[in-house]
Amino acid sequence: MALNYIWIAFFLIGFIFALTQLIFNGDTSVFNRIVESTFTSARTGFEISLGLTGVLTLWMGLMRVGEKGGAVRLLSRAIGPFFRRLFPHLPSNSPAHGPMMLNVAANMLGLDNAATPMGLKAMKEMQEHNPDKEVASDPMIMFLVLNASGLCLIPVTIMVYRAQLGAANPADVFIPILISTYIATLAGLISVAVVQKINLLNRVVLAYLGGLTAIIAGIVWYFSTLPQEQINTISTFAANFILFGIIITFIVMAMVKKINVYEAFIEGAKDGFKTAITIIPYLVAILVAIGVFRASGAMDMLVDGITAVVAWTGLDTSFTEALPTALMKPLSGSGSRGMMIDAMTIHGADSFVGRLACCLQGSTDTVFYVLAVYFGSVGVKNSRYAVICGLFADIVGSIAAIFVAYLFFA
Repeated sequence: MALNYIWIAFFLIGFIFALTQLIFNGDTSVFNRIVESTFTSARTGFEISLGLTGVLTLWMGLMRVGEKGGAVRLLSRAIGPFFRRLFPHLPSNSPAHGPMMLNVAANMLGLDNAATPMGLKAMKEMQEHNPDKEVASDPMIMFLVLNASGLCLIPVTIMVYRAQLGAANPADVFIPILISTYIATLAGLISVAVVQKINLLNRVVLAYLGGLTAIIAGIVWYFSTLPQEQINTISTFAANFILFGIIITFIVMAMVKKINVYEAFIEGAKDGFKTAITIIPYLVAILVAIGVFRASGAMDMLVDGITAVVAWTGLDTSFTEALPTALMKPLSGSGSRGMMIDAMTIHGADSFVGRLACCLQGSTDTVFYVLAVYFGSVGVKNSRYAVICGLFADIVGSIAAIFVAYLFFA
């Protein structure tokens, strides 16, 4: 059971590091910090789940309106040929295709609150085709890794933080993040395809990936022609306009079909509330384990060790100051965001370290959070190789972010 081993590993590593500090440094406060972190992390897990309740209720309701109005079916047809090859074990007429497409689109627009409910809906539909309800199926793993790789075309939140911390051009990390997150997504896709023996050289797959690459290249070109101060404004407007356009489309199509929109919304919203309650224990469990790992000092020692190795090789160690953001990213989204803000506060928003921290934050998503929420929502206990492929995408994305940051900002 992969989740079981991961959960135990965080606790054991935290205990070993804490015991080491007690024996060699006489630090008696380390266990106080660990115990305090368990209560703090448990509260955080509950608050996150509570915060998701309203969002899940809203978007599950809208998803039901979209289903009954035919909008979700329309999206499924558009992306169907591609998804049928990426998810060969998922029936072509599965209702999971619609929410999967909406989830990917919302992630690409940087709309996390809208993406999660759609992803949970997709997981629920895929679980219906899963022969072993406690073991992640191949389609579920592919979908989770694509989410964990975090393809985001418009990193609005990061640009907002940069503006708040006094960056001269808050959007100057836009293109580096776009390049890094696309590389991470390709890495995650390829790693799962290799394990599941999916042929990515298929003409249909290459056509869709080629089209997506062209779209991303076009976005990079377009935004590279704009003044820096306009990038944040235009990207924020585009994301919100598209999101609200989706909502209106769902409602209008349902009205045309003479669907009772209000009743359809309430029907779906009830499922959203139930889902939010279901994920609480899974989220609390993983966040408490991560909190122990952080509070023990294991994270700091890991960064110091990497810095020492890099210095020994004679390479530039400037990037190691931003590594806490990369190392925290798979574990905690709020933790990595805090590390990013800390890097910009200490070194400056326009410093190399500050910009690199932003690139690392935007390159991937939070593997263990996504795994706990998505698999937890449907009761999956054995994640198989999902964590390995997700972490591989994270590592590739982080390495890409470092190289791109040196290219743009060093």
